[in-house]
Amino acid sequence: MHACKHIAGSFMIKSILLITVCFCFLKFNALAQRKPGLDLQAVVEMMENRHEEPTEFYQHISNSTNYISMLVPLTVLSTGIARNEKTTINKGIYMAESLIASSLVTFGMKYTFRRQRPFQADTYIVQASSGGGPSFPSGHTSEAFATATSLTLSYPKWYVAVPAYTWAASVGYSRMYLGVHYPSDVLAGAVIGAGSAWLMYKANKWLFKKKPEFKTQF
Repeated sequence: MHACKHIAGSFMIKSILLITVCFCFLKFNALAQRKPGLDLQAVVEMMENRHEEPTEFYQHISNSTNYISMLVPLTVLSTGIARNEKTTINKGIYMAESLIASSLVTFGMKYTFRRQRPFQADTYIVQASSGGGPSFPSGHTSEAFATATSLTLSYPKWYVAVPAYTWAASVGYSRMYLGVHYPSDVLAGAVIGAGSAWLMYKANKWLFKKKPEFKTQF
């Protein structure tokens, strides 16, 4: 019970730090949305050049986001518990924190800006995937980059980073290709996702810097 209270309190502090930093960019992002011409043009061009096989491929990539984003931290956490490895357990918790934090910031920004989806702003655009809620920023991209970044920071190897970021970038591209997000939505999602994971990583180091055992456990 004490451990659960400690984790909850720690996560609350880190979430406050994260949200404070991320919302410093609100003014910049608001200005970026005032000129949607290039954003809309890019989505239109992608839609006009769609083909059946790539569309199906990107639909699968897009649909994989939630499953992979949840499976990665759960797998690491379960492995740590099964092997009784505190280092692995801490990494799994950190990955879950990164995912939750990026989702909270993304949700908050979506309903702050309430930007219309491309297919809502221009009826010429035909969506090829589901997209609920406001457009800015991309939640799928945020989740994917939070997962890729937290996984890479936990296991800093090229054979982890390359496939992780290739998948995350593919998720971002798929959201534009399928007509449900603008390029600026995807860019913001990538920054929020990667930034959330990085800030959570730094917050963990900061909060536990007085504990010498932390370096060997995380």
